[in-house]
Amino acid sequence: MTPADYDYLRAYLKQRSGLVLTNEKQYLIESRLMPVARKFGLAAITALVAKLKEQQNGPLGEAIVEAMTTNESFFFRDKVPFDHFNQTMLPHMLQTRGRDRRFRIWCAAASTGQEPYTLAMCLKDAEAKIAGWRIEMIGTDLSLEVLEKAKAGVYSQFEVQRGLPISYLLKYFSQHGDTWQIASELRAMVQYRKLNLLENFSQLGQFDIVFCRNVLIYFDNQTKIDILNRIRKMMPDDGFLVLGAAETVVGLTDAFKPVPDKRGLYQVTGASVHGTAPASVVQPASSTYASRFQFAATGR
Repeated sequence: MTPADYDYLRAYLKQRSGLVLTNEKQYLIESRLMPVARKFGLAAITALVAKLKEQQNGPLGEAIVEAMTTNESFFFRDKVPFDHFNQTMLPHMLQTRGRDRRFRIWCAAASTGQEPYTLAMCLKDAEAKIAGWRIEMIGTDLSLEVLEKAKAGVYSQFEVQRGLPISYLLKYFSQHGDTWQIASELRAMVQYRKLNLLENFSQLGQFDIVFCRNVLIYFDNQTKIDILNRIRKMMPDDGFLVLGAAETVVGLTDAFKPVPDKRGLYQVTGASVHGTAPASVVQPASSTYASRFQFAATGR
């Protein structure tokens, strides 16, 4: 791969996905894009770049973006955010949403589904408390390939061994040969959609809780600022934002503030964890889908 090829791919990925690659990341391009080149019958990265220049918006471009932006995920990743969900966010929702008995969660970088399914397991643990509530969860990602895997909910032995307590494996998964599939009742609790965070996502509606973990680290500061400010516009005045351990809003935007002693957890500026109830949450995008989620909350 020539320096010119690398510069072209860097610019292309920045424009299409927001991914920022430094000068020392050439190895990453070569390791991830050589399988793409072979898939399209191309002998080298140089040939791939030449083909991409001819068809920037075709299947090859999609495959390149997916290969470079797909990141690993695992159940209960980092654990702390899910403790915050159980101990802070969910109690706050139950306290402040009692009139409408509904709230919405967005996993903005859902990848292969481990994060939203971990939240689904947390909600199942709180089944008695949320009986009769309508809780909608949306998982989005740039890659159609990982979203299809998330929808299927099928994972290898290695994947279910990473962070997943054995009690949850036995309770919510069924084994099929060398793979494990998460229960249909949990799969029904998450709706997956393809989404590029660089584009307008206001059509998703309002969310009370947004998980946007381990994705902002790949963007430059201006892109981070833009995404964070657009997320804020989709949240009520006491909404929660969860970022990855290496991410922060500090120095980027005043729209969110850190929740004291809760690493990675942020709330809309001016809000209080025990504040008053906000304006009514928007109706879920699909009432049928919301009903499917409710059956899990009520145990039906």
